[in-house]
Amino acid sequence: METEAPINEVIEEIKESGGDAVKYCYQCGKCDTVCPWNRVTNFSMRKLIREATFGIPEIDLEETWRCTTCGKCPQECPRDVKQIDDVVALRRIATDYGVSPAILKPVRSANASLAAEGNPLGAERAKRADWAEGLNVKTFTEEMEVLYFPCCYVTYDQRLKEVAQATARILGKAGVEFGILGTSENCCGESIRKTGNEETFKSLARENIKTFIDRGVKKILVSSPHCYHTFKNEYPEFKANFEVVHTSQYLLELIDEGKLQINKECKKKVTYHDPCYLGRHNGIYEEPREFLKKIPGLELREMNESRDNSLCCGMGGGRIWIDTDMAERFSNLRIEEAIGLGAEMLVTSCPYCIDALEESRSGLNHEDVIQVKDITEILEELI
Repeated sequence: METEAPINEVIEEIKESGGDAVKYCYQCGKCDTVCPWNRVTNFSMRKLIREATFGIPEIDLEETWRCTTCGKCPQECPRDVKQIDDVVALRRIATDYGVSPAILKPVRSANASLAAEGNPLGAERAKRADWAEGLNVKTFTEEMEVLYFPCCYVTYDQRLKEVAQATARILGKAGVEFGILGTSENCCGESIRKTGNEETFKSLARENIKTFIDRGVKKILVSSPHCYHTFKNEYPEFKANFEVVHTSQYLLELIDEGKLQINKECKKKVTYHDPCYLGRHNGIYEEPREFLKKIPGLELREMNESRDNSLCCGMGGGRIWIDTDMAERFSNLRIEEAIGLGAEMLVTSCPYCIDALEESRSGLNHEDVIQVKDITEILEELI
């Protein structure tokens, strides 16, 4: 009887933090069979859920922060246990109690940087628009058709800046009236929310929403599926609804409307990697493929793990800030799968995926074997 009350209190706290669905689990283990972690090491989502069900979660262990929120297990779960919500609930509890394993040191740094500079990279807010120098990109005004929201990594990362720059040049050639927020832009907050830092997310969301409303924003174009997911599915929690479009959708629309013409061939064998937050979480599978099929000379080859069965790159759920041993990176498997398919180019539509795939390409010494490109980088070369 001495332990009954504390355990009941923990169960109630898990419920209040968003993890009520743990009670539906009947321990079939389907989640463990589809989890990408079990391709590279041992990890049991079933065990995490079981412990939470009985009010004995081990929130001080690294396992609580392994989940990349890829969406594979909720997709396959026969009981709608909502594993992502459950794991994030445990992380919220850990955050509230100040429980922080050593692996979370970079997450703490990211959180501090988000509060101070509006980005998780420790970069200066004043340099947020530096990627656009020389591109004649204007500050967004209400009369403009589209707000382009690049995302933190596309804004600051040296490799990923190429995605923002390609996007801006494409929009310019298409005659699209667009602008950016520059130093008024904050991180969308998606990844920090998945680590359990709910207050930081709410602060970022409210500030962004206020800026969007004050500037008269109606349509937001994003490079990151994580921004797409957050603006489209999570900002409505704050009674804020904007039209949100991902670059893979918008560029196809511009081509179909005749505002962009593909003038060159691309005689390469190409495969497409479906990002979790574009595909499984938001059902966008066809537009990137339709775009690639319009390119003369390009041979599109599908990997076995594609569309709703796509393999996670490993960077979601806040894992982009947590160092993963090279031998345990899902992106290694993805690079090898693409090469095994005979692909010369691995194309995707997510900065997190590009970052992971580029690191694996380099780490596996495949830099001369296969290229990794964002869909915008391909289009810019062909128009």
